[in-house]
Amino acid sequence: MATKLIIFEGRVQGVGFLYTIRQLALGFDVIGWAKNLPNGDIELVIEGEGIELREFIEEITEESTLSHHIKNFTSEDIPQLEGIIGFSIMKNN
Repeated sequence: MATKLIIFEGRVQGVGFLYTIRQLALGFDVIGWAKNLPNGDIELVIEGEGIELREFIEEITEESTLSHHIKNFTSEDIPQLEGIIGFSIMKNN
């Protein structure tokens, strides 16, 4: 099991990015969330088996309609999630 924090940069807010990520997540065995950040980026936290994560990230960054909105993205390993079920869009406070 692996857990990743991914930050997407570019024109990623206001284009349906979060909702598309949520729909794509339904096709993969992953849990986590996505949310808008105040600086205009999007944060994605996902957990799953390595192959599932790689294929999910590839779907977002290379194969989906989202790819042309992404200028850059960074990914880092983070501690395993606890108490998370499914995939959701987090609202900003």
